Amino acid sequence: MSLTHLTDTRFTDLPIDESILDGLSEAGLAYCTPIQAATLPKTLAGKNIAGEAQTGTGKTAAFLVAALHHLMTNPVDEDAVGPWAICLAPTRELAIQIHKDAEAIGAFTGLRFAAIYGGTGYESQRKQLEEGVDVIIGTPGRIIDFFKQRVFNLRNIEVAIIDEADRMFDLGFIADIRFLLRRMPEASARLNMLFSATLSYRVLELAWEHMGDPERVTVDADRRTAEKIRQTLYHVAKEDKIAFTVGMLRHIDPRRTLIFVNTKRAAERLVDYLNGNELEAAVISGDIPQKDRERLLERFRSGDLPILVGTDVAARGLHIDAVSHVINFDLPQDAEDYVHRIGRTARAGESGDAIAIACDEYVFSLPDIESYISAKIPTEPPPKEYFAELAPPQRTNRPRAGDRRQPSGGGNRRRSRTPAR
Repeated sequence: MSLTHLTDTRFTDLPIDESILDGLSEAGLAYCTPIQAATLPKTLAGKNIAGEAQTGTGKTAAFLVAALHHLMTNPVDEDAVGPWAICLAPTRELAIQIHKDAEAIGAFTGLRFAAIYGGTGYESQRKQLEEGVDVIIGTPGRIIDFFKQRVFNLRNIEVAIIDEADRMFDLGFIADIRFLLRRMPEASARLNMLFSATLSYRVLELAWEHMGDPERVTVDADRRTAEKIRQTLYHVAKEDKIAFTVGMLRHIDPRRTLIFVNTKRAAERLVDYLNGNELEAAVISGDIPQKDRERLLERFRSGDLPILVGTDVAARGLHIDAVSHVINFDLPQDAEDYVHRIGRTARAGESGDAIAIACDEYVFSLPDIESYISAKIPTEPPPKEYFAELAPPQRTNRPRAGDRRQPSGGGNRRRSRTPAR
């Protein structure tokens, strides 16, 4: 991992509870990223913040360290029960990743974490909540489902976190978020943290209304895209895009490549052609059962599956290290989505390639994208050798959607709080 994305501030320089420092050390985290160095002195002192930074810059650890420190340093009444903290995320994949990071950073705290999300594990999640947890991490829909069944309550929430807030708006979760925030203690009685790659006026309005008017903290706000992303744009006719993509993938090393398209149908068509031309690929789709999605993502992370194709909805919240290439097969129609897409590469100080194909159907999005990122995307003529002779598409066996009717760790140091029960 590159160290150039880190600051000179060590976690040990900050007044962080020792049990959390042990977890950070065990996870190999010693120095703060810029967003961590900018926000932690404030949140450790109990101040609310709205943090804005590029994807892949350490926002998750920034809010987890602050939340766990708050819980470890604020004892509760002996007869009080949790959960004490809640973290809302827009996608199940992001919730799973945050939960994994929470268990690593909080490994020595004795706190209990629950990942609550739709698509799978309904009864096991319910049982975990019934047994008592300290921190809930999940998607709004499934959390509200269990809340309405009175499996848990929100009256003792001390820390409220909203991650990827702009995605929450895009996916229509804002009414659900307001429902949950209104059932917690007043904002003045909580530590409130809101994080996003982009803080729009609508996101800030949510923060002002329900999260105690948090202080805005921005890192590299003038640079919408990571510095180490090598961006390239090719102008290719719509009917030639598949042949161009096949040929391009043959000339680069697509060891871990994410390809974004604008519709599920286009994703499936592209994958069929890739597989028919000896390029192993798979579609990540929202209607694939959660277990199959997790198996697919694990193959991609391990390098067994080199190419993953999906839409913005299916691929939001994917935190995968060492993505070598992000290809915009279709230019997104929302300029912010371009930033989120290419932010899947060059994470945590690494470098990566972001390749965009502008066709006659979606090229009209280009001016808005370049205006939003305040830069011209470097354009190159499409190499002739990239236009491949295509073999016929090969239809792949895709997992079917599951039952659509299904409703959507302890450490070796004891904490200073009464266990949830």
